[in-house]
Amino acid sequence: MTDLLAGDGNLRAIPRTTKATGGPAVSRAVAGRRGLPAAVWGMLVLIAAEGTLFACFVATYFYLRFNTPVWPPRGVPEPRVVVPLIMLAVLVATSVPMQLASLRARAGRAGAAFLLVLAALVVQAGYVAYQIDDFRGQLRHVPISENAYTSIYYVLLGADHAHVLVGVLFSLWLATKLARGLTTYRANATQAIAWYWHAVNAITVVVVATILSARA
Repeated sequence: MTDLLAGDGNLRAIPRTTKATGGPAVSRAVAGRRGLPAAVWGMLVLIAAEGTLFACFVATYFYLRFNTPVWPPRGVPEPRVVVPLIMLAVLVATSVPMQLASLRARAGRAGAAFLLVLAALVVQAGYVAYQIDDFRGQLRHVPISENAYTSIYYVLLGADHAHVLVGVLFSLWLATKLARGLTTYRANATQAIAWYWHAVNAITVVVVATILSARA
């Protein structure tokens, strides 16, 4: 590499690991790589940005709470506990198949990675469908602009649901790619999307805990 930078070599001699196709070739390319792929670094930057955004939302929630005598305000129903916790557990559990899919893809096992992503996708899509329907139902009963509590409540939930929806689209795209075979590019994408789901699930834990704190 030093000779290449100095001009004493051909840039074409640098291996293009992202061009590897097929399980064995992908497995060898991944094994010979040092450090994280660019796709994962890009995803980590996105995660850091979104984490900062939600940190601002959560800080706003507690600022409003500590400056409001009664929280939640009178006339506003307290948040439910059982159903949100069950749905949270269901969503967080999808981190397991996504992480396993990442490991299988890097090992060159496209079929196993595809099935794991597909299993996670079914659960993730069901979660989104239920939560969006439930969210719309809540909006009909409590106007979003009624008070500070409902405003930040819907901002937190809406933003979190939107990020889960984006994750579902990622999983859907990934499943369609893995169904057509494995390349290093797709193995890198599987790893990056697994990181996205880990982050979104962690954010959802924080959001649900923040909302349920109103019952304390």
